[in-house]
Amino acid sequence: MIANTPKPPYYAVIFTSYRTDIDNGYGEMADRMVELGSQMKGFLGIESARNEIGITVSYWESLEDIRNWKQNAEHQIAQQTGRKEWYKAYKTRICKVERDYGFEQE
Repeated sequence: MIANTPKPPYYAVIFTSYRTDIDNGYGEMADRMVELGSQMKGFLGIESARNEIGITVSYWESLEDIRNWKQNAEHQIAQQTGRKEWYKAYKTRICKVERDYGFEQE
């Protein structure tokens, strides 16, 4: 599903990952992070896809909101577990969205 974001500017956090073969609760934690993140101040939406690599984009009102999400205690546990077990590699990019446009077939 495509996130319904407001008129720019807003921010995007792009998390690209390459997984290990270890599952060990990954799906449950991913679901919990979506649930938890959506409750955070400034959260605007999320989009995610996984094939050979995973790409998750979350949208936020401000850089301060992104910092608060990064510092969330439960999110930090997920980050630590990800580095130890779930990811061979990952990259996080934070971008300011200055323009967006789209198409939706009716």
